[in-house]
Amino acid sequence: MGKLTPADFIRDQWSTVAPVVKVDLTGKTIIVTGANSGIGLETAKHFARMSPGRLIITCRNKEKGEEAVKQIIQATGYASVEAWILDLVDFRSVKSFAERYEQEGGRLDIIIQNAAVAYPGQAQYTEDGWELSTKVNNLSTSLLTLLLIPRMLDTAKKYNTTPRIVIAASETHFWVQMDKDVVNSPNFFRTYAHQEFSTPAHERYYGTKLLNLLFCRALNDRLHRLPLIVNAPNPGFCASGLLRSYTTLGQKIKFWFMNLLLARTSEQGSRQFVWAAIGGEERKDELRGAYISLAQVTEPSDYILSEEGKFAQDKIWEDLIAELTKIEPRIRNIVQECLTPPAPAV
Repeated sequence: MGKLTPADFIRDQWSTVAPVVKVDLTGKTIIVTGANSGIGLETAKHFARMSPGRLIITCRNKEKGEEAVKQIIQATGYASVEAWILDLVDFRSVKSFAERYEQEGGRLDIIIQNAAVAYPGQAQYTEDGWELSTKVNNLSTSLLTLLLIPRMLDTAKKYNTTPRIVIAASETHFWVQMDKDVVNSPNFFRTYAHQEFSTPAHERYYGTKLLNLLFCRALNDRLHRLPLIVNAPNPGFCASGLLRSYTTLGQKIKFWFMNLLLARTSEQGSRQFVWAAIGGEERKDELRGAYISLAQVTEPSDYILSEEGKFAQDKIWEDLIAELTKIEPRIRNIVQECLTPPAPAV
């Protein structure tokens, strides 16, 4: 595709969404983050109907988790669903989740990295100085992904299977690219998203989705010899709780019209995550590092495919690993011991 015009966006939104793909998930374990509402909840319901050995949903607090479990059981009759606490605003919560999984989780076949935030107006910062959406959508998501890779590779070896990491993307990545000066700074994330250095921005969400795709592709370059697939599906613009922070009258009117004219349901959006996790098995190597939209592998933006984009991808990866290693020293060991060097460019 390369580019996405407004007409392309509208056409895609109005396109028929394929029925949800279904397979037998007996014995397999699945994690869905941010699954107490919206696309995450609908994704979890779809998996529950396929009777996995274990389904773990994550929520920020116990009450939301318990309510989501009730909804899933009522909708599907599947009772082996568990709610675990995970707050991506807090790196300690991410590390605690990974440690708990190491102790209690067992095998891990699929993780859906759905949890995300979006908000309007000036940049918001967490207690430790990170811009909120970059910390939640990128830093914490990447941290959790990397911490769980050893368990997924162990699952692949022990059960002769190919686990999948699914990281939420968006068509909005077509509408943004990374500033060269920021990419070339000594530490990308400290410049782009830390209160100490970054310039407040009105909208970071598009950038976080571009960063998710760059992370997906960089990670895939380091999984090319391994039985583990990472991809990034686009659920499309959906009527979901992601826009709950847009509360002014103008914002409410804008999104009311967009929901009326363009939005998919959360259930329709969730089908893309399910397909990315279990679909395309007959040509699964094509799913490696793929951007997925409308249940098919799709070309991402021109920027991602350009030399500038590839340079940004590799530079941001190195800076990400350096930053995450400060948060959790095991990250460097995981990268060195579990991943492989990128294949030489052809």
